[in-house]
Amino acid sequence: MKAIVAVDEKWGIGKNNDLLFSIPEDMKFFRQTTLNKTVVMGRKTLQSFPNGNPLKNRNNIVLSRNYEKDGATVVKDLLELKAELLKYDKDDIFVIGGASIYELLLPYCESVLVTKVYADGNATAFFPNLDQIDGWEMVKESQIIETNGYKIKFTEYKNQRANSL
Repeated sequence: MKAIVAVDEKWGIGKNNDLLFSIPEDMKFFRQTTLNKTVVMGRKTLQSFPNGNPLKNRNNIVLSRNYEKDGATVVKDLLELKAELLKYDKDDIFVIGGASIYELLLPYCESVLVTKVYADGNATAFFPNLDQIDGWEMVKESQIIETNGYKIKFTEYKNQRANSL
């Protein structure tokens, strides 16, 4: 299992249940990476999508105690999530947020694709700073590119201590 996230300079990921930045290049990367794959998210993340609808052409799994949504599989806890994820190739599973879901599932992720945005988005929700967590190592990074007024870099971190779910 992997996670995919865009962070600001302070590892911020969101504010008021929305993304910090609108970066078409990052959206394109997200779309291409997760298309026809399985995405795992919390209820608030799903509700932040246009009309609160699941992402098209993906298996949408929502971790939430009290929620139902057509087009999404809802699991109530880690045990149900583990059983559901056994149906899919672990290399095709992506955790996509929000902050509490990332924090809960990060120990089970083998890698994280991090788009680093060189700006401060005044975030209220954060991703754990992988540069400061033992066992995480950046293994890939792109050149810095400029897009939509922002400088960004695509990186990949590997978890040397990933647990199996």
